Amino acid sequence: MNRITSLLGIRYPIIQGGMVWCSGWRLASAVSNAGGLGLIGAGSMHPETLREHIRKCRAATRFPFGVNIPLMYPQIEEIMNIVVEEGVKIVFTSAGNPKTWTGWLKERGITVIHVVSSSRFAVKCEEAGVDAVVAEGFEAGGHNGREETTTFCLIPAVREATTLPLIAAGGIGTGEGILAAMVLGAEGVQIGTRFALTEESSASPVFKDYCLSLGEGDTKLLLKKLAPTRLVKNAFREAVEKAEDSGATPEELRILLGRGRAKKGIFEGDLEEGELEIGQVSAIVSRRQSVSEVMTELVEAWQRAAEKKYVRTNGLLKS
Repeated sequence: MNRITSLLGIRYPIIQGGMVWCSGWRLASAVSNAGGLGLIGAGSMHPETLREHIRKCRAATRFPFGVNIPLMYPQIEEIMNIVVEEGVKIVFTSAGNPKTWTGWLKERGITVIHVVSSSRFAVKCEEAGVDAVVAEGFEAGGHNGREETTTFCLIPAVREATTLPLIAAGGIGTGEGILAAMVLGAEGVQIGTRFALTEESSASPVFKDYCLSLGEGDTKLLLKKLAPTRLVKNAFREAVEKAEDSGATPEELRILLGRGRAKKGIFEGDLEEGELEIGQVSAIVSRRQSVSEVMTELVEAWQRAAEKKYVRTNGLLKS
């Protein structure tokens, strides 16, 4: 038990990222049933679709789960009201000012955790009254911070800057990675890519299989003039790179992106014209598994790594 497991009422301090077009009720309930915290990704759902997923998730698990809400969501008031009406007790917020909704949510008995990409934003979160922060490094998939700070640099910086319970995210996909994050000062981890590629993820099987074939360097952070997004190589990414290299304006990039591009790629499996988002850690994931298998693998590897003894010999560390 630590501050994260106590705060969230979970067995393991492992949180599933609330990813667009991946994080429906099946994925969230499976992670919660396996001892972590599942999150429904509201960012790709119409309000009433979110309500349906919350109800189905509650029917599928007796354990805590939450909802991830990007604060830039166009129907944010309706989404927030649905979360309250449906009795959701945990909300992860991102992509916006935590001061806007944190007080309102906490007055209604909801635990609030905000995603940040810098220690400066972590301090603002503490001032806003959030219960914990997710510090997400440059390696993460989907939308990312403009700072391009890696997880190994970000976690100790945030740990020094705030007293809040700290969850590490970005590039974490193994039990050894969990231990490394905790050695650096995290009390829990948020994992996206490993869960996005599981059987229970709502992403297209075509998208999953393509991401499972990726190697090092096959993802790249682009669209920095809009909302920085880690993209997989395909025809759409090539068009984005060409536009950015030629000095495209934010409006020109917005036109190129269009509407529904992430849905086309992740949910519908259009590998050429879709916006394919995944984390760098996809390069070391090569097979599709169930959530239960992933959780067992993560926890067992984490425990094995934690039990290793290290001694200093002739100035070198050996296990």
